[in-house]
Amino acid sequence: MASVKISDITMKQIAKSGEASLTFKGKLEIAKLLDRLGLSVIEVEGLSNSRADALRVKSLASAVKDSILAVPVDLTEQSVAETWDALKEAAHPRLQVMAPVSTVQMEYLSHKKPDAMLEAIKATVAACAARTSDVEFLAEDATRADESFLKNAIECAIASGATTVTVCDAAGTMLGHEFGAFLEGLLADIPALAQVTVGVAVKNTTAMADACCIAALMAGAREVKVVAAGDDTASLANIASILTAREELFDGQCCLHTVELRRIVGQIVWLCNTKRSKNSPFDSGVQDSAPELALSFSDGVADVLKAAREIGYDLNNEDGQAVWEAVQDVLKHKEVVGTRELDAIIASVALQVPATYQVESYVINSGSNISAMAHVKIDKNGEIIEGVSLGDGPIDAAFLAMEQITHHHYELDDFQIRAVTEGHEAMGETVVRLLSNGKLYSGRGISMDIVGSSIQAYVNALNKIAYEEAE
Repeated sequence: MASVKISDITMKQIAKSGEASLTFKGKLEIAKLLDRLGLSVIEVEGLSNSRADALRVKSLASAVKDSILAVPVDLTEQSVAETWDALKEAAHPRLQVMAPVSTVQMEYLSHKKPDAMLEAIKATVAACAARTSDVEFLAEDATRADESFLKNAIECAIASGATTVTVCDAAGTMLGHEFGAFLEGLLADIPALAQVTVGVAVKNTTAMADACCIAALMAGAREVKVVAAGDDTASLANIASILTAREELFDGQCCLHTVELRRIVGQIVWLCNTKRSKNSPFDSGVQDSAPELALSFSDGVADVLKAAREIGYDLNNEDGQAVWEAVQDVLKHKEVVGTRELDAIIASVALQVPATYQVESYVINSGSNISAMAHVKIDKNGEIIEGVSLGDGPIDAAFLAMEQITHHHYELDDFQIRAVTEGHEAMGETVVRLLSNGKLYSGRGISMDIVGSSIQAYVNALNKIAYEEAE
């Protein structure tokens, strides 16, 4: 029996709603969890800021090993080319062509007449099919479309190379038996649908999305869109539970790893619901999921570059050579170099740049009965800039003061503190990783004052951003 495909749209829905924001690291974590769960398809938002979004998609493509990674395109050749360039290294890439098919949405969202929309669907699907064999056409607002136009749009997409056709109920007002009958009608009227995988997506306006999706599967659909967190459409947990409990009703099997389902869905819900505190620069909600590496003396530059990519760095050959030499020096004194050590080495030797920012001075006030306060002075190309902020702790306050100075919040991807020497005058080392436009920049600071080393590490990372982005 053919398997029933389950496609998760959690990240796409969160981006669309704007009610919450996921960090770059959070999106990678969710993608890995869904991939581990055995989801057939993981859907993410498309490219809007071309550079940052392209780097995001490339990172997700590297992280997702078994699931299909699906990314939507706009109805233009340029969008198809840019999206495919970011997605093409994925193990199982899919391009999605989303087109409104109801009269209202065609005219008010896309500003296209029916004939122009058919031409756009034909050209865009063909451009996608020229790049990959997995192309999905999504007929948005299909339940309110003119029957004749909906049929023409679907047939046009299939003839142009679509291998999956998804019918979307954007209104979400149908009952289960009504949506099942609607899909049965399409399958009877459009013979070409027998050549492709038929999918459904139902908005949960009246809390009937689960019922509608199950009815569609019983009517012949083979792919259903769900969310692991949220209530915009059918629930991953509910659909998986029904498919597992009543698999005799469906001409197909669910391939999810149901033993891990509750735990993984719980982790994803936690990641999606955890918000950044206004009193902290730390982007909360992401557990440390960096792979544990073990570089040995026999590993070459290519191995070091690969290990750096696995923890999020995109090093050029010059920096890769410098990092490899530093790794070799460390390996003279120990057997392997792990993830944390490689992180510190990259922060120390990669992308060494002129100092746009330099620490002039800082004052920290903290205690058990007062909020931590930081007053930081930074020299930016000869100009002294000050930032004063309260925080949940001295480092929180110092980093928030830095955000005041730069007028920008850089996502704090990682923050590490460790002792370098022992005793009452012990030196502390801090490594800070900032994310800007989808790329990681790390800085390292060493001081007997851990707050001082943290500020220095932040500034070192900031200098790399300023140099590369030509602030």
